[in-house]
Amino acid sequence: MTQQTSGYAHPEVLVDTEFVASHLNDPNIRLVEVDVDTLAYEQGHIPGAVGWNWQTQLEDTVRRDIPTRENFEKLCSESGIGNDTRVILYGDNNNWFAAFAFWIFQMFGHENVQLLNGGRKKWEAEGRPMTKEVPHYPPTQYRAKDPDFRLRAFYPEVRERVGKQNVGLVDVRSPQEFTGEILAPPGLSETAQRGGHIPGAANIPWGQAVAEDGTFKPVEALRQLYEGKGITPDKEIIAYCRIGERSSHTWFALKYLLGYPNVRNYDGSWTEWGSVIGAPIEK
Repeated sequence: MTQQTSGYAHPEVLVDTEFVASHLNDPNIRLVEVDVDTLAYEQGHIPGAVGWNWQTQLEDTVRRDIPTRENFEKLCSESGIGNDTRVILYGDNNNWFAAFAFWIFQMFGHENVQLLNGGRKKWEAEGRPMTKEVPHYPPTQYRAKDPDFRLRAFYPEVRERVGKQNVGLVDVRSPQEFTGEILAPPGLSETAQRGGHIPGAANIPWGQAVAEDGTFKPVEALRQLYEGKGITPDKEIIAYCRIGERSSHTWFALKYLLGYPNVRNYDGSWTEWGSVIGAPIEK
């Protein structure tokens, strides 16, 4: 365990760049890159990594939902991921969508999955090898479990919990999105009808959980960050953002690094909430 991950509730969910560099040819490990910028993978990636497109492969574009169990099985099978494969996820933007993919893996019962701490940013900053070569692996017969909805919050459940003392809502968007000044980060199109935030939510932007090099902050700094805004482990915590990717990064920090026992990701997030007729909104 590195100094960096000491004190985390579940340090085993993170690996460092050194580990990945020394396991590039390990047949039992599959590296998966998931970026906000869906073109980044083609411009260069860690050797041996497969690239997943969050817009077409990690969401069901017709149902506006996570992939079906069948589609997730197909994606893993085509990527050469078996049920016992160790999956290491990473991406740009300090692992926004890598964390979203981690959440989906957990939802479908694949527990042998980790994040590369620092993601693509740290790997590149250290001058480690990159390639444009796209690997091809023999397909597997991957079998997922039924989705574990204890990790996910749905609109009716969130609506029911507004104003309750034992619930902590954490809005991980930017302050400008939180106040309703803007509806989405620049350049991102999926958006809501109205701006603002869910009543009673604490605004703790997701990026405050990471250090300058893209790695997660030490456990004490994380504890102060969340507990200082009333997001404490004795409460039921629900994280949300715009479409659920930034909030899965916060969900990861709260559940695995701080060990909060009851934390869920509301992936409908503001795109759903801000468009529902009659949903209560604060600005």
